[in-house]
Amino acid sequence: MLRRIISWIPNSITCLNLLSGCAATICSFHLGETMGGLEMAYWVYIFIGAAALFDFCDGAAARLLKAYSLIGKELDSLSDLVSFGIAPAMLVMNTMLAAGNGWLSYFALFIPVMGALRLAKFNVDDRQTTSFIGLPIPANAIFWTGAVAWMNEHVVPTPWITLILIAAVSLLMVSEIPMFSLKFKNFAWRENVRRYAVIIAAILFVIFEGIPGLAWSIIFYLVISIPADRTKVAE
Repeated sequence: MLRRIISWIPNSITCLNLLSGCAATICSFHLGETMGGLEMAYWVYIFIGAAALFDFCDGAAARLLKAYSLIGKELDSLSDLVSFGIAPAMLVMNTMLAAGNGWLSYFALFIPVMGALRLAKFNVDDRQTTSFIGLPIPANAIFWTGAVAWMNEHVVPTPWITLILIAAVSLLMVSEIPMFSLKFKNFAWRENVRRYAVIIAAILFVIFEGIPGLAWSIIFYLVISIPADRTKVAE
């Protein structure tokens, strides 16, 4: 009985990821309103951030407790699609609708479609056991959180610029570009230079730019991933 309870701890954390994504999606349809003294856009950022935290913790818990399962793997992908595909897409779509972009706003639905393909590809690709090929879907959500925050602080760009950005970031998820994982096997500096670089850059970007700095962090991650050896996926 105890072992069975322990085995469900990672899945329970994954469900918190899913619930956070659902909450972010709901809040994205109430942009311009406030709740608890915060604008709804900030609640979307918070819930997507919480989903990312739970997404990290469920894997860590599974490794720590040795509680791997096929159900957990499938549940993780389904939760990620909601939290990091649908939720940011609804944030982008409703931001564009509020800016008067009309039917072009629905092009944001391309984000979860490519996200679903990216997750399906990841689940059957044995080249991605310790690293990635294409932009990970949580990075997609983090990028759009920062990008929409930038739009809210400055101005929503013309719809065509936004559409190009949606297409570019979405297609990156299903691209063949090798990208290293941010998961640490150990904490040795020499073996984790790029991982530490991304973490330090993200902290600095957020300190100096606020939430929009998250978008710059993902761009930095992409830039330092591209020089990786194309003959094999970067570790």
